[in-house]
Amino acid sequence: MKPVEGDLLAPKGFTAGTISCGINSPEGSRKDLMVINAGTSVSAAALFTTNKVQAAPVLLSKQHVQTGMAQAIVVNSGNANACNGEAGMRDAREMSRLVADGLGIAFEQILIASTGVIGRPMPMDVIRGGIQKAIARLDPGTDQDSAEAIMTTDTVPKFSAVRCDISGKTATIGGIAKGSGMICPNMATMIAVLTTDVAIAPGALKAALNAAVGKSFNCITIDGDMSTNDTVFMLANGASGHPMITMPSGTDYKSFVKALEFICTDLAKKIARDGEGATKLVEIQVNGARSDEDARTIGMSVANSALVKTAIYGHDPNWGRIICAVGYADADSDPDTIDLFLCGHQLTKDGQGLPLDEPMMRKALEVNEISVVIDLKMDEGKARIWTCDMSHEYVTINAEYTT
Repeated sequence: MKPVEGDLLAPKGFTAGTISCGINSPEGSRKDLMVINAGTSVSAAALFTTNKVQAAPVLLSKQHVQTGMAQAIVVNSGNANACNGEAGMRDAREMSRLVADGLGIAFEQILIASTGVIGRPMPMDVIRGGIQKAIARLDPGTDQDSAEAIMTTDTVPKFSAVRCDISGKTATIGGIAKGSGMICPNMATMIAVLTTDVAIAPGALKAALNAAVGKSFNCITIDGDMSTNDTVFMLANGASGHPMITMPSGTDYKSFVKALEFICTDLAKKIARDGEGATKLVEIQVNGARSDEDARTIGMSVANSALVKTAIYGHDPNWGRIICAVGYADADSDPDTIDLFLCGHQLTKDGQGLPLDEPMMRKALEVNEISVVIDLKMDEGKARIWTCDMSHEYVTINAEYTT
């Protein structure tokens, strides 16, 4: 397995087109619509938000991906098309039909995602022309336009690619993601589009995506808020030429999952690093829990604590906030066994504080990547969670988001 330059066009056989059509900003000011085409019907898998309030694109894509096959994906930024009732569903269907007609394929072969402000009608007058122009620009290039077209409050485009060996053939996985705020998972956490030239059957692809998302996108949080539009799509066209992976087992499947987990983790960490107003990436490792699920629950409790996140922003080694968040998590822990490490320095042993060199710890917390290790010393469960600090800028961004 080897990381390489590129995005969702790194695998063979895919084309993409992007356009600035003025969905939520003046036309030409920023990319806001992307279409990707696999060239033919290919294996497809997807995961969606578990929020009870779900956007029209989520509801429509859930229907279309049930067959396990798709050819193209359309994503727009600037408008979530959520809470728009039947008008929202009508607009989502029209966007899918416009792509299908432009490519000369069946409507059900299109997957769709939207991201942006909730509750605003879709500006279909500009989107119609934008889809036509994006299809006219379909190209196998490898620039960052696709990642830029799905950004909202992101400060940087997020893309990644990796090569791996499958049955002696070189295969590639590529992807883009967006996410900066309203990031807390019980599924996928944001918008991501993944492609691969691996030959894999739909059922095995869905199993692999579930496994990879569980260890990556489901392990990040920015602010504890779950979106109405969270979506992860994956298309696999088989262009690498190796024998088809038909079952979620065997050497080839394991190699694929390992590479997929790598790229999903890379994109997940980029989302956490780019959290709204963030100055630091925070990695929380929980060891010794009763189960992996308990470890994840405890890690998320710490990661979502505003007190922990603001302390890290202020370089304050207030480890009591971390222990407190461990204790109120809905998972087993024993206050008399916890060892806590912050930036490599042990601060508690068996739940009791060790002598604290505060000036040294404040200096240690000035780095851009913060490590928190919590050893519960109860069993074998473990989890790794990524988040960011919470700054004054987070409040500013979210106070002014729709204006």
